[in-house]
Amino acid sequence: MLDEYKEVLKRPKFSFDPSLVDQFLRNFCKHALIVAPKRRVHAALDEADNRFLECARSARAKYLVTGNRKHFPFASFGKTQIVSPAELIGILTE
Repeated sequence: MLDEYKEVLKRPKFSFDPSLVDQFLRNFCKHALIVAPKRRVHAALDEADNRFLECARSARAKYLVTGNRKHFPFASFGKTQIVSPAELIGILTE
């Protein structure tokens, strides 16, 4: 999943400095809860996206943040809300 984050965040359309992406991901990993899901999920339209749902369930995550809402056409998965980055910022700044 971290490899996917790195690849996505370094896409030219975002114009992020690649060294800042690497630094962000290193810091992210220092504070991340690493989980190893034991149950498979088959809810997302794209099979690879089910890994995110499995991790969210395993971590009992309150939010799953995605910029790709078309692959998650549902508002929540169990107790996890599916939100965009902008929606999460709104939630956190309320």
